[in-house]
Amino acid sequence: MMKKFEAIVEELALTQVTPNVYNQYSYMDKENEIRRKNLLLYLKKMYKIKPKVILIGEAPGYRGCRLTGVPFTSEHLLMNNMKGLDLFGREAGYKLAKEKEKLLKEATATMIWETLLRYDIISLAWNAFPFHPHKKDNGESNRTPLKGELMIGEKPLLQMIEMFNIKKVVAVGGKADQTLTKLNISCHKVRHPAQGGKNDFVEGIRKIKEEIL
Repeated sequence: MMKKFEAIVEELALTQVTPNVYNQYSYMDKENEIRRKNLLLYLKKMYKIKPKVILIGEAPGYRGCRLTGVPFTSEHLLMNNMKGLDLFGREAGYKLAKEKEKLLKEATATMIWETLLRYDIISLAWNAFPFHPHKKDNGESNRTPLKGELMIGEKPLLQMIEMFNIKKVVAVGGKADQTLTKLNISCHKVRHPAQGGKNDFVEGIRKIKEEIL
């Protein structure tokens, strides 16, 4: 299985992206070597944990996976982990693409992992579009992935569900739900926690824990 993970990371690195998208795994940027290693480490650790649930987000954000290479993380979370979560941290082998004193936090990643911990849910995290879509000439921005970009993300998404033998799929937001519906994958949709959606997201996860898991 480790060879399969390595093959997926390599495939992501070689993927040709659309305009106004940053491929945080590509060989075009030397820093991305660390992001590839971080992703591979994450997949290997998650495989040992054997999650039966996968949370599918929309796309990496410029303060999160764009910098770390790991879905639903920030520099701060990746380096310091979170109390009760045995997954991240510098001691686990993760590294920063750029060493710095002040590590960026990402609100969505924090809310998601805090909620999963609260309801004792072990979940794999992934995105419908695995690369960072941004506004023209502004890499420090986020935008919604286009239809064609979501199509690029379909293959690695299916690979994740298959390789981890996922039993429950949760779409975080409309774009993830759209992709999963197109692929005829049964899923449970929850509100994205950003832009005032935290309470609805938490309630959605609570219901999933109560009714399904």
